[in-house]
Amino acid sequence: MAGYFRRIVVYLDEELCMYKTILVTLDGTSTDRAIIEHIRLLARLLQSRVVLLHVADGWAARTFGPDAVGPEVTEDKAYLDKIRDEFRSDGIPTEAEMAYGEPAEEIVKWVKKGRCDLVAMSTHGHRFVADLFLGTTVTKVLHGVSVPVLLLKAK
Repeated sequence: MAGYFRRIVVYLDEELCMYKTILVTLDGTSTDRAIIEHIRLLARLLQSRVVLLHVADGWAARTFGPDAVGPEVTEDKAYLDKIRDEFRSDGIPTEAEMAYGEPAEEIVKWVKKGRCDLVAMSTHGHRFVADLFLGTTVTKVLHGVSVPVLLLKAK
């Protein structure tokens, strides 16, 4: 399949590249892997820049914002740096950013600043009642942004 994509890339003109900057939202769980691998391939093919965004939403993060300290914030930053380095090792220009507060609100706020062409998110793939409670971040992001949103169900 990678050979197929290589042939397509030959025909891409820089002006036709729709996704110059891809925002990848990460929650620090195993569901992240699906979207990370998908976007690594897509970003290489389209020569996109990637921004990794994690929203710290623990008590300290919600209370103190960027001034929050503690094991959770330290671990979140280390995780983002590790994933950023994976993308960079593939030659993909990548930045890692932290936001603090309610995830959906922070993601929408970030996108509304006009800093990306695509939002990429993994979903947990819950069903029925669980979706009402656990799918709220995705739902709020979908309804709150005007750029395309790529949702990938984690395996």
